[in-house]
Amino acid sequence: MKVLQVIAPGSESVLLDVPLPTPGPGEARVRILGVATCPQWDLHLRHNEPMFVGHQFHYPYTPGQPGHEATGMVDAIGSDVTELAIGDRVSVWRDAGHSAPGCYAEQVIRPVEHLIRVPAHLPPAATAPVELAMCVSASFLRLRQLNAFPCTRFGISGLGPAGLIAAQLARAEGAIEIIAWDLSPVRRTYALERGLIDLALDPRTDRPPAPVGVALDCVGAKASVEYLMDRTHGILALFGVQRDPYTFDIRHYSRLILCGYPGHSRAAAEYAVAKITDGTLDLSCLITHTLPFSRYAEGIALLERQEAIKILFVPE
Repeated sequence: MKVLQVIAPGSESVLLDVPLPTPGPGEARVRILGVATCPQWDLHLRHNEPMFVGHQFHYPYTPGQPGHEATGMVDAIGSDVTELAIGDRVSVWRDAGHSAPGCYAEQVIRPVEHLIRVPAHLPPAATAPVELAMCVSASFLRLRQLNAFPCTRFGISGLGPAGLIAAQLARAEGAIEIIAWDLSPVRRTYALERGLIDLALDPRTDRPPAPVGVALDCVGAKASVEYLMDRTHGILALFGVQRDPYTFDIRHYSRLILCGYPGHSRAAAEYAVAKITDGTLDLSCLITHTLPFSRYAEGIALLERQEAIKILFVPE
């Protein structure tokens, strides 16, 4: 079978011929129908800039990585597997880690517990990004625990893939008005034209509206979080990867609750798939380009120039 391997910074890659893997106990083999990019990992790998403190890339990178937002058909199962059957349409909801073979491959082995059934009638673009939807859904489950919904005005910082998912989940949870901030006019227009948000603002120039009651930061940068802290009178959930300390000032004491990230869970994956199934979450709007594995470098360059939101890579 074919598997993509990134061999050097700059997204330089090759397609390897490797033996077809056989699933062991507790595992299933998935025939890949599509893999969505993860801008964080794909772009960090492109520049050899680790995403987290203490992490380091080594080239050539693990074959198939950093592909992990994948969907496909189960075509083989381990001898003790009862949760799934051959022919099931599944998505990977949990990243197995970058030392395991990745999903930029024709077929991949995954622990059954990392897979979740998805509607078989939907195109791969609508089910490949389930792992990211799970990540965002974890924040929404935490907000539900805090009785944040329904709310009148929901705020989002960042209209990348996570922000577009958050907008749909907020609407599904009963938010009446959704306001988003992003530096990119292209992304602001993209979200508005699809009816995902009601108001899109440039934080550098636009006059702030009245405060929002619930918000989610999808950027993680100090300036983004503190900007949203000043414009939220209620609960602010932190989703973006933190790199610098945030300042919780005395002016925030009486009106702001900060909500940390609860971590990944099967419950969050099931919540996301339920929203996909009932039609309130459309992940296909995240996919702006579909390319074969052989055009990997071209696709990641589109992400870097912000000419794409997510790429769906498919086997040749």
